[in-house]
Amino acid sequence: MPFSFADPSAPSRPLHVLRPDEVAAFSDNEGRLWASWLAATGFKAQPGELCLLPGTDGGIAAAVAGIGTVAAGRRQRFILAKVVDRLPAGAWRLSGALSPAERTECALGWLLSGYRFDRYRPDRKTSERAELICPAGLDAAALLAMAEGEALTRDLINTPAQDMGPAELEAAARDLGTRCGASGAVTAGDERLSANFPMIHAVGRASPRAPRLIDLQWGSTGPKLTLVGKGVCFDTGGLNIKPSSGMALMKKDMGGAATVLGLARMIMALHLPLRLRVLIPAGENVISGNALKPKDILTSRKGLTVEVTATDAEGRLVLADALALACEDPPDVLVSMATLTGAARVAVGPDLAPYYADDAGIVAALEAGAAAGFDPVWRMPFHTPYEHVIEPGIADLDNAPGFGFAGSITAALFLRRFVSVPRYVHFDIYGHTPSDMPARPKGGVGQGARALLGALPGMFGWKDR
Repeated sequence: MPFSFADPSAPSRPLHVLRPDEVAAFSDNEGRLWASWLAATGFKAQPGELCLLPGTDGGIAAAVAGIGTVAAGRRQRFILAKVVDRLPAGAWRLSGALSPAERTECALGWLLSGYRFDRYRPDRKTSERAELICPAGLDAAALLAMAEGEALTRDLINTPAQDMGPAELEAAARDLGTRCGASGAVTAGDERLSANFPMIHAVGRASPRAPRLIDLQWGSTGPKLTLVGKGVCFDTGGLNIKPSSGMALMKKDMGGAATVLGLARMIMALHLPLRLRVLIPAGENVISGNALKPKDILTSRKGLTVEVTATDAEGRLVLADALALACEDPPDVLVSMATLTGAARVAVGPDLAPYYADDAGIVAALEAGAAAGFDPVWRMPFHTPYEHVIEPGIADLDNAPGFGFAGSITAALFLRRFVSVPRYVHFDIYGHTPSDMPARPKGGVGQGARALLGALPGMFGWKDR
């Protein structure tokens, strides 16, 4: 889905963005021609309120949009996106006492609100949309890259498993690599996969759609960033089968893979000075006669043995083999992203992306990147005193300890056992918006990618773009 800003030389109309305490001053000054009109319509600049302003020729000369109070902005992101689809088509330019951060939020929300997932409704009619002239001083290339990367992530998550299996996920990664000049390799087949990535093979072997490890590499100079994304294209829970309510959204269980591919697209589109590697363990967790069984003990790529207490805790198994591979060619920063635990959703809900990191510099960079990208994250602890919980005695590790508490933390601690580089970040994301929100329609969504993109200068000591 292409995204664009309007040609700055095109004829345009002003969109005056106002807070409630700015309406009176606007009516007394640049909006004085419409003061009576605004009073008659009762415009109060509440969040998402829009009033079109007539011209002397009977057409639309301008518009005013409300974004509410500063407190309203803290309650909801991308408020201006609420009005975009109600504006007449054509070019618009922002006007108002907006800070650079507010202009950035308005512009990014405008772009993201243009996302549509119409793959299964090809004849759906869409009207021409209003376009924004990129406000002066903003990085248009970065904003467009973020929108395009987010759209890729949403498309991948929204596609049902029938059309987004391991082979299709591989094809999406290869297509991205071809368009951006990256090289790719895939490890597949029972013999090769079981020998090199035994836990990826064990999780995916029951499916007729073969599991695989996807490896995408780009860039030849600069620090090395490796992204690992969980690519479980559908998760029935295996033999510890999920109830129907728990299976309803499992097409999104490859949301980690979708998010790292979206982030990779942003990085490559912006030609950032680093060496990027993307690793995706892809497969399906389904049921057949050769499915992984509870209490099986697996020997991982790293050599650690894992007792499979629950076949529905498969994500950490496939990630573990990929993380071990990542550390064999040590990156400067290693990131894993996965729709891993329900415990994370209970802890922070669907809107926040919880992450784990011990490196203080990475934490500071992520917090700054999250604010700059309007992509909220929340730090969780690698609480080492819980390590004993994931040690079953019969094997080195337990993939689903019966602790009853801290499920996201114990999953993160499990993954950390397979990491041998000091700068590691793990995201336990949801990848889904439960209901329509400004610039985020119900369905698949990226989480943490823009925060990571904005964090890269701080992580690697670059100057901002």
